[in-house]
Amino acid sequence: QVQLVESGGGLVQAGGSVRLSCAASGRTFRNYAMGWFRQAPGKEREFVAAISRGGFNRYYTDSVKGRFTISRDNAKNTVYLQMNSLKPEDTAVYYCAAQNPLSRTYYTADEYDYWGQGTQVTVSS
Repeated sequence: QVQLVESGGGLVQAGGSVRLSCAASGRTFRNYAMGWFRQAPGKEREFVAAISRGGFNRYYTDSVKGRFTISRDNAKNTVYLQMNSLKPEDTAVYYCAAQNPLSRTYYTADEYDYWGQGTQVTVSS
C-alpha cells in the first residue's frame, strides 16, 4: 500500500501561482511513477501531469504546458505540482496518484493504483 496526502490548495486570483505537494508513505516511493489529475464540478477526472520514477521524464496535458511543472524529491517521498499563470478553468480538485509499476501509460486514471484524497484549487477571475 501507498498512502498519499496532498496539500497546498486554496483560493488564488487569475494569473497567480500555487504549489501543490503530495507526501507518500508506505511502499518505496521511488518505485512509482507519479501523476497529477484534476476534476472540476460536473466533469470527469482528467490527466494533468506525470513524472517518471527517476524524475527524468515529464508529461503534461496540452492545456497546462508552459504553466505547470511537475517535480519529485525521492529523498523526501514527495511529488510537487508548481502551477503558474493560473486561469479560472484550472479550478478543480487536484489528486496525486501512484502509477501501477507494470503500466507504460501515464495519461489514464486506470493506470494508477493509489490516490490521495484531493486538494481544492479555486482560481478567481
